[in-house]
Amino acid sequence: MSSPAERYAAARRQAAQAAQFPALDEFALELGFDLDDFQREACQSLERGSGVLVCAPTGAGKTVVGEFAVHLALRGRPGDPAAAGDPATPPTRRKCFYTTPIKALSNQKYHDLVARYGAEQVGLLTGDNAINGDAPVVVMTTEVLRNMLYAGSSTLQGLAYVVMDEVHYLADRFRGGVWEEVIIHLPASVTLISLSATVSNAEEFADWLVTVRGETAVVVSEHRPVPLWQHMLVGKRMFDLFHDADAARKHDVHPELLRYTRETARRLELGEGRSAGPGAGRRGPRWRGPLRPDIVDRLDREGLLPAILFIFSRAGCAAAVQQCLAAGLRLTSPDERAEIRRVVESRVTAIPGEDLSVLGYWEWLDGLERGLAAHHAGMLPVFKEVVEELFVRGLVKAVFATETLALGINMPARCVVLERLVKYNGEAHVDLTPGEYTQLTGRAGRRGIDVEGHAVVVWSPETDPRHVAGLASTRTYPLRSSFRPSYNMAVNLVGTVGAEPARALLESSFAQFQADRSVVGLARQVQRNTETIEAYGAEAACHHGDFDEYFALRVAIADREKAIARQGQTQRKAAAVASLERLRVGDVIRVPSGRRAGLAVVLDPATGGFGEPRPLVLTQDRWAGRVSPGDFTTPAEVLARIRVPKHFNHRSPAARRDLAAEVSGTGLDRHGGRRGGRSRQVTGEDHRITQLRTELRNHPCHACPEREDHARWAERRRRLERDTEELRERVSGRTGSLARTFDRIVALLTDRGYLGRDGAVTDAGRMLGRIWTEADLLVAECLRRGVWNGLSPAELAAAVSVVVFEARRDVDERASLPRGPVADAVDETLKLWGEIEADEAARGLTATREPDLGFAWPVYRWARGEALAKVLGSGHEIDGEMPAGDFVRWARQVVDLLGQIADSGGAAPELRSTARQAIAAVNRGVLAYHTSA
Repeated sequence: MSSPAERYAAARRQAAQAAQFPALDEFALELGFDLDDFQREACQSLERGSGVLVCAPTGAGKTVVGEFAVHLALRGRPGDPAAAGDPATPPTRRKCFYTTPIKALSNQKYHDLVARYGAEQVGLLTGDNAINGDAPVVVMTTEVLRNMLYAGSSTLQGLAYVVMDEVHYLADRFRGGVWEEVIIHLPASVTLISLSATVSNAEEFADWLVTVRGETAVVVSEHRPVPLWQHMLVGKRMFDLFHDADAARKHDVHPELLRYTRETARRLELGEGRSAGPGAGRRGPRWRGPLRPDIVDRLDREGLLPAILFIFSRAGCAAAVQQCLAAGLRLTSPDERAEIRRVVESRVTAIPGEDLSVLGYWEWLDGLERGLAAHHAGMLPVFKEVVEELFVRGLVKAVFATETLALGINMPARCVVLERLVKYNGEAHVDLTPGEYTQLTGRAGRRGIDVEGHAVVVWSPETDPRHVAGLASTRTYPLRSSFRPSYNMAVNLVGTVGAEPARALLESSFAQFQADRSVVGLARQVQRNTETIEAYGAEAACHHGDFDEYFALRVAIADREKAIARQGQTQRKAAAVASLERLRVGDVIRVPSGRRAGLAVVLDPATGGFGEPRPLVLTQDRWAGRVSPGDFTTPAEVLARIRVPKHFNHRSPAARRDLAAEVSGTGLDRHGGRRGGRSRQVTGEDHRITQLRTELRNHPCHACPEREDHARWAERRRRLERDTEELRERVSGRTGSLARTFDRIVALLTDRGYLGRDGAVTDAGRMLGRIWTEADLLVAECLRRGVWNGLSPAELAAAVSVVVFEARRDVDERASLPRGPVADAVDETLKLWGEIEADEAARGLTATREPDLGFAWPVYRWARGEALAKVLGSGHEIDGEMPAGDFVRWARQVVDLLGQIADSGGAAPELRSTARQAIAAVNRGVLAYHTSA
């Protein structure tokens, strides 16, 4: 207990601080809790008039600093009599804009501020909502503020503070550039408050902020308000990852965990070794980790719920819930189940009953009532929102989620479980980075509720505990700019400040700031690589002859073989597609590979013309669903025919059971004696390969006894040469790179008539400046050429969808289109895209993404009023039906672009009217509910 003298000294210090920072003193009294040191430091800097960058872990309370900026704006100007306590003089009100990266966060923050300051003081501006936009405090998405700055909106008058929540989003490769545009373009009189997750280059980011915004204080806190304990689950045993805090700092893994995992791995290897005896060929015991229901049950018994279990697959999340239901898990009390049902029913009343059954509503509700749910981008938005609400309230106890949950939404848990440390990034399976690991596990530990949070990694033989320790202990999460000039940005910059000042603004971006700093290190790396290449060349030298020439022949053979293999794969795919197109109801076929391998009967031949055929089948294991050509390594062969009842309901378990029994009753072999899963194709030897192999055998170096050693060194040199050439291109391209890109964009826009030869923005340029989409120039060209004129509302929705939609994974086949006007409009769009791409290639610009036809059928059918089940079934998806969440998200983007067309001065009056009708046609059912939610 402190002495009277110490208490007196503390009171003196507190009184002095209150006198120096009166606004902070008022604000702290209203909070009802003591400010942490980093919060107080940041708020004091703000009251002194400095900008501030705050970097702190998830859940540390960064937003308190943003809320203090709101308090300062509402309090009035320093020196005002009102601000000093004179009630006779009204204060000079200033404005504060609070920006967030996503609409859900904006809505959340808006409700928080309304609860605190009242609805008349707070507004909301997102793509979907505009509430009280002239209020002194407005919450908005960052894009809305960017658009205001370019338009010179009168709403900016009196703006004193801008809070940029989650400012680390500027690393996002799709949207990150918006943050830099705002930071660069904000008037100098505006104080910027940047709130970020913990990043390892905060000082570098702050250095840049000082150059573009003036004085900026940097406040970094590594302290988590709720301590996080790291664990590993090995089979049925749970281990601490570190023995104590000191071991965590040194990355020293708990010795008992290391011993046990090594012993387990050794037993597995011995098991595989034993299988090489009698009966060789059989695999040894595979590692089977703990089942998902067992993990949840264990967490429940140890008091670690509510928990988020990260599974980096949408299908995996849905399967996890089903596995827990099948295991009979129930985590809720009768009262909780009643409250869950009440909440759910109140939120889905506007969704038609037939749509609910399509969306899997009853299975979803069953999981919720037991305290279990999935959460991923493929779910209907309202379903996700219900899961979030129930989880925050503690009614749902276990959520199986993809990594998208870690972005933004305030959904803390007591425990976080990572099933794997590898995720699919859209192109390949990659390891989690330390930054991603920190972001995911940062959800564990609820401030004010939990004494400590827990992160659990599930062990497998591929998971080294030392690697996990490195992820858990490393704080390398550098902020990397994703800023690059776009066509829309170029016309807006030129129209606002002129061409030369615009170049100077781009040179002041964080992207250029980082590029200029990195060139020195890259140049050093090029020099080191050049020396190593010379050493590799000496090792590869052969006294028999020119080994470079010999190695080039080997490379040419390998390249030719790969090209032939790709060609054969295409031919096999074409044969599978043709065979599926010939199928009829009742045909019994054999699915040769994949999870659904075995006999199946065709229920619906899927001859609707939606791209590649995906017949609906029932397997003898009673699974009903659509198969695709990807499931067939050989053409589908009709083995028998059985009668399928006319009105067969594949959703009925009884009906599936009876028909599956008939399939099994055909007596056909389930696997058909297959050996390799691929048809053997006898093909003649390729003439070019034969020629190259002859040259290879006749080369003098072929007889060298050390040939393979030379080849290994030559291969290393080839890879290093390729990497070094990339480094050289990066060095030459970085200095002044953004200004050069901007010059090329300006030249292209000038040639196409968006900018005049004198640098002035034309009418077409002003139209382009109001198009906010990734394919902005393509949309502007379509409007100028009248590509979409004369279409009906449904046809217009389908035609514009091709410039916004992007499939989650590459699909080899081009999706089909509604015949007639839609197909003609899309053909014209593709021609325009080809012209633009050729212009971009000639100027060395990043190509505009090719239009994707995969969403045309779903949005066309939806706009025509067809049922949700048919609409989702017409999506050009690899995995069958389009997920409802994806459909809603892309339909919202189509509506957004239609809204821009409806407001565009460059569009024909008839087209603008059609766009408004198309918006009304699309905004129905699940879309109308989502709009009002």
